[in-house]
Amino acid sequence: MYTIIQELESNNSRLFKEDIIKREAHEENIDFFEGCKLALNPLTTFGVKKVPERSGPNGSGLSWNEFCDLAEQLMKRELTGHAARDAIDEAMEQSDDYEWNSWYRRILIKDLRCGVSEKTINNVVKKVNKDYTIPVFKCMLAHDSANHEKKLVGKKLLDYKLDGVRVLTIYDAKADSVTMYSRNGKQFINFGHIEEEILNTIASKFSESMVLDGEMVSSSFQALMKQVHRKDNVQAKDAQYALFDVLTLKEFKSGESKKGCWDRHLQLQDLLKDTKENSNMFVVDKVECDFDTEKGQKIFKDYNKMALDKGFEGIMIKDKDAVYECKRSHYMLKAKPFIEVSLPVVATEEGTGRNKGKLGAFICEGKDDGKFIRVNVGSGLSDTQREVYWSHKEKHIGQIIEIRADAITKNQDTKDEWSLRFPRFLSFRGFAKGEKI
Repeated sequence: MYTIIQELESNNSRLFKEDIIKREAHEENIDFFEGCKLALNPLTTFGVKKVPERSGPNGSGLSWNEFCDLAEQLMKRELTGHAARDAIDEAMEQSDDYEWNSWYRRILIKDLRCGVSEKTINNVVKKVNKDYTIPVFKCMLAHDSANHEKKLVGKKLLDYKLDGVRVLTIYDAKADSVTMYSRNGKQFINFGHIEEEILNTIASKFSESMVLDGEMVSSSFQALMKQVHRKDNVQAKDAQYALFDVLTLKEFKSGESKKGCWDRHLQLQDLLKDTKENSNMFVVDKVECDFDTEKGQKIFKDYNKMALDKGFEGIMIKDKDAVYECKRSHYMLKAKPFIEVSLPVVATEEGTGRNKGKLGAFICEGKDDGKFIRVNVGSGLSDTQREVYWSHKEKHIGQIIEIRADAITKNQDTKDEWSLRFPRFLSFRGFAKGEKI
C-alpha cells in the first residue's frame, strides 16, 4: 500500500490524486480504503502520542491482517502505556522501512501526509462505492444573528461566547478513555489534566459513550494557542474547560440529539454539581430571554452590556427546546456585543449609485457618556426609509436617533473626538427636534 501513498505524494495536483483514488476504488482495493478510514476517521484513535520511524535491516514483513490486529487492540485500549509501546516496536521491527514509514506508521499517527483528506476520498468514492466513504467530523455551528434578525423572536437562551478554543471531548465507555478534538476533528493531546479530571469525576455518571462540547480558555488566548498543538515543553495547566453542551456519542454520530437545549444544560449542571472548587471545568451559565416581551428585550440589552463590560467575544442565542444538530444551525445564533448611542442629526447626505436621490446617511454629532462623537450613519436603513427620510430631510435636522454600533473609537488626528465602529440606524427617539422618549 505504501507505493500508492508515495504515488499520491509525487504530485500536488488535486485531479491527479483523485484519479489515483478512483483507480483504487474501481480495482476494489479494500485494504487501502480500510487504512484510509483508520487514518482519517477522527473518531478512530489509538491512544499513542509518538510512533517511531523505522531504519535499519528490514524485517520479515508485517501483513495487513497483523497490523489490523494491533490497531484494534490499540483502539480498544487493550494495549496502553508500555505494553502499547512494546507492541508497536515489535510490529515496526517486523516491517520493512517503506512499509512502516509510509503506510503503517502514518495510520497510527493519523496523518497520511500525501495531501489527501477524508473529503477528497469521499468526493471520489461516493460515485463508485459508498462503502469506502469516511465519516466526517461535524459539530453544531452558529449562524450570524446579523443575517437572521427575523429569528430573534420568542423564547431563547443566552450565554456568552468565550475567547478560547472550541474543544469537543468524547468519552468512550468501552475503553474508559477520553479524547479531545477541535471543531474540525483534529485531536488535541495537551489537556491531559482535564482529561484526567473527566475520568476521575464525571465519567462514572455516564451509562454510555458521551460527547462534551465546550471552549478551552486560559488567562491569555495567545498563550493558549501556543500550547494547543505543541509537542514538547507543553504549559497548558492553567487551561479551563467551559462546557456548554452534552449529548450521547450515538446521537453525535447520527447528527442530532433527542433532548432540547435546556434539558441538556440541566444535564451538564447535574454532571458537574459535585466537582470541587478548584475544578478545571465549569458550566457556562444560560439566561432565559423572551424577545417578544419588553422584559425580554431589556434582559437582552443588559446581557449585551455585561458581555461588553467583561470583554466577552460575543453572545450565543439558542432556541430553548432545540436539538443539537451536527451542522451550521439556525437553532444557534451568534451576536457580537454592541453599544447603543443616541445622537442628534446635524445634516443629511444624499446616497450614491442605487441610492442616488435617496438618503445616503444621517450625519450625527453630540455627546454620549462624556465623549464628543461625530459619525455618519448610513447602514440599517430600508429602501423605503431612505426615500421617505430624504423627501423630508430638513425635518430631521435636530432630531435624535438611536444608533447601534460595535464600539466607540477615537478619531485619528483629533484630540477629543470619537466615532462609532459599524454604526447602524435603529430608530428616532422622538417626534420633535431634541425629543428623546
